[in-house]
Amino acid sequence: MAAARNVAVGDGGLRLSRDEESVGSGGEGGKESPSAKRFKSDRFPLTRWEFAGFVGVFLLFVSGLFCIYLTMPPADYGKLKLPRTIAELRTLKDNLAMYASDYRAQFILGYCSTYIFMQTFMIPGTIFMSLLAGALFGVIRGLVLVVFNATVGASCCFFLSKLIGRPIVSWLWPDKLRFFQAEIGKRREKLLNYMLFLRITPTLPNLFINLASPIVDIPFHIFFCATLIGLIPASYITVRAGLALGDLKSVKDLYDFKTLSVLFLIGSIIIFPTLMKRKRIYE
Repeated sequence: MAAARNVAVGDGGLRLSRDEESVGSGGEGGKESPSAKRFKSDRFPLTRWEFAGFVGVFLLFVSGLFCIYLTMPPADYGKLKLPRTIAELRTLKDNLAMYASDYRAQFILGYCSTYIFMQTFMIPGTIFMSLLAGALFGVIRGLVLVVFNATVGASCCFFLSKLIGRPIVSWLWPDKLRFFQAEIGKRREKLLNYMLFLRITPTLPNLFINLASPIVDIPFHIFFCATLIGLIPASYITVRAGLALGDLKSVKDLYDFKTLSVLFLIGSIIIFPTLMKRKRIYE
């Protein structure tokens, strides 16, 4: 049975009612058509000023990184590139071993700057940088370097997201952001425990946590402490694996079922006080 049309006369012509307009624009129930949804999702989320701010911060970091590289001793830069496979990482490690030994302080400065830059601007490949730290510096020093760089980079990403992150996260992960906001709202009193759980376990990607945390009003001191402590277990696994690059075939080998089970066990122990408190409230 066809829906009734309501029309109104005015301004020299016929005007469809709001009900008819909603049907015409999105179908029954006021739903948007697929083409309309596609148009909205394809729209760039940043305003001109927000994009200009992002570019300005990016160029500032690039300039600082370039100045640091200018102060470093000469090297065969043709052999230096960010690895994307384990084979490329082995080659890079062989090329850098002597350089890192001869110019340790300068190399560490360049390594830290590169790692923080990648972490701040969400450039893939930091896991290879963590493996490289283990291969070149050993477990203890490599772990300290990786946790320090990851924490500083995540903190920079936190403040960058505070500046321009809301439209980007809402554009890329609207459902995940709503879920995260609801979960944070339930655990305000034990927020550190929950953030530690998220950092230790692969429940949510670290990239999403870095970007979404300021949007859902997570205090920076909690974000910082959870990042600093929560990244230690996974970083230890990665850095330790860097000592045996020859036995590693793929990055996927780092996190097998046994490793993931241990991480979730540690995370479950940390979040246990939060679950007990919620149980008492319900009782």
